[in-house]
Amino acid sequence: MSDDHSVHSFETRAIHAGNTADPLTGAVVPPIYQVSTYKQDGVGGLRGGYEYSRSANPTRTALEENLAAIEGGRRGLAFASGLAAEDALLRTLLAPGAHVVIPNDAYGGTFRLFAKVVQRWGVDFSVADTSDPAAVRAAVNDRTKVIWVETPSNPLLGITDIAAVADVARSAGAKLVVDNTFASPYLQQPIALGADVVVHSLTKYMGGHSDVVGGALIAADAELGEELAYHQNAMGAVAGPFDAWLVLRGIKTLPVRMDRHSENAERVAEMLTRHPKVTQVLYPGLPEHPGHEVAAKQMKAFGGMVSFRVEGGEAAAVAVCDRAKLFTLGESLGGVESLIEHPGRMTHASVVGSALEVPGDLVRLSVGIEAADDLLADLKQALG
Repeated sequence: MSDDHSVHSFETRAIHAGNTADPLTGAVVPPIYQVSTYKQDGVGGLRGGYEYSRSANPTRTALEENLAAIEGGRRGLAFASGLAAEDALLRTLLAPGAHVVIPNDAYGGTFRLFAKVVQRWGVDFSVADTSDPAAVRAAVNDRTKVIWVETPSNPLLGITDIAAVADVARSAGAKLVVDNTFASPYLQQPIALGADVVVHSLTKYMGGHSDVVGGALIAADAELGEELAYHQNAMGAVAGPFDAWLVLRGIKTLPVRMDRHSENAERVAEMLTRHPKVTQVLYPGLPEHPGHEVAAKQMKAFGGMVSFRVEGGEAAAVAVCDRAKLFTLGESLGGVESLIEHPGRMTHASVVGSALEVPGDLVRLSVGIEAADDLLADLKQALG
């Protein structure tokens, strides 16, 4: 559907990969093919390979080609949500009796999928501090098929050395899966660092406008990409054409948005480090962050997510969230507008009582692209 853009810079690929002018009208934006089935020229005579939109849809194809191009993978696949993508991936790679190493800091929905769904299927998992390759190696056993990484992690902004953990995975004969949602492919390229599969919640930075839910898998290997595509079709949780179109539109501005997200987040993090009511700031762009050197090595910039802990415990953290005005109290992240949340009671309620439980005094920010001075003023008044 598109020309080869592998020689182009990221910014050019984000705009042009998968985006071929419509052959009928010359429209420069791919149409929304809001269609379920396709006329065949005789039995089995498919036009462009399209027969039924669960199997393939031209708008989704455009997005999937774009995803593969911007992540440097061989195959991109778009799903109805990030968790739908994760589910298809796990059912492709695992079988009863398999073992997975998961991070000690991860999205609550991912943990719930492992602990409440996949484990009931006969798949076991171990929790490890993925920022320490030795800890990951120690958690591996002869049944380990997948090592799962989030970097930066959600919500504690931990950093994992992707290349180092890729070495551990290769030695174990396991696949390395990297959730790249917090960084986006503009800031970080896990496949180039040794990952086998990249996972995204397209809802977040890729869509970028809090108006779509979606997920993606990008495979480094064409054969694995085909296996994932088989499961995508067999299981059916595909991205709809309008959702695919919205994400494709969002990706075109991803580089400029991520630059602004990162600039604003750096200013927010620096202000928080000086605030007397803040006890700890978690942001990989700060030199004192334990993962700063690794993040500087494998990321273009440090992203728009900032977490911090406050004096006064959980009640004080909840009060900060309630007092914020410009920062909207809500789950999710990655939109142009700034969001604030209390992970312990909101996005990470499912990990309470587990090894992934987050501190009660923690506040998580998704720093948007508004004027930084306005964001700083709102946080100062919210902190009191």
